[in-house]
Amino acid sequence: MWEQLAASLTDGLLLGFVYGLAAMGLTLIWGVMSVINLAHGPVIALGMFGTYLCFTHLGLNPYLAVVLVAVLGLPLGFFIYGVAVHRVINAPHLSSLLATFAVNMIIIGVGTAVFSTSPQNIDFSMGTLEAGPLTVPGTRLVAAFGAVLFTAGLYLFLYFSRPGKAIRAVANNRRAAELMGIPSSLILALSFGLGTMLAAAAGGLIATFFPFTILSGGSYELKSFVICVLGGLGHPLGALFGGLIL
Repeated sequence: MWEQLAASLTDGLLLGFVYGLAAMGLTLIWGVMSVINLAHGPVIALGMFGTYLCFTHLGLNPYLAVVLVAVLGLPLGFFIYGVAVHRVINAPHLSSLLATFAVNMIIIGVGTAVFSTSPQNIDFSMGTLEAGPLTVPGTRLVAAFGAVLFTAGLYLFLYFSRPGKAIRAVANNRRAAELMGIPSSLILALSFGLGTMLAAAAGGLIATFFPFTILSGGSYELKSFVICVLGGLGHPLGALFGGLIL
């Protein structure tokens, strides 16, 4: 019984790091612009398929593919922000909900037409790590380590780079930041891009050990909302601890 409990606890903690990364993008967007992003789940699913396509068609190592998918997630976030979010940024919350839900439906509709709803998986193994009674898949360990690296990168960016400090300033007081010469529209777009990048990266990591479809993002979006509440809504680094608690 204790061995089973230890195995479940270890597995849950490793998954928690990746789920925390998925929620980090959602809570970052909320913390900076007070927008509940209902397109978060489909972006996670796009990250899964992006990693899958890079692995199967380009022959890339899936973890290198995750980095590429994350990089591509940044301009995708800029695009979504410019098309759907920018015009409702100061509107009531219902307007932003409807705008991001429309993006949600578009991604799912196009994704279903392109990829169908048949489950896919990334057939990649990194062996297992055995420590006494515990047997941990290598893919879980690497995914958890990757989530920690992305979290550390976000922390360093937000606290030690000029754009990161501008993001924090806009999150604290947008009008005061504008009076100090910070271009709030550009910073909001950057924040949405970073949130999209983190969601895509999390999707790519999840795809290395779970099968997925274009509809899979919905369940991870729901988990992300729960994690945001556990870790403190609007606090990106708290999302990691929320993921571990979940």
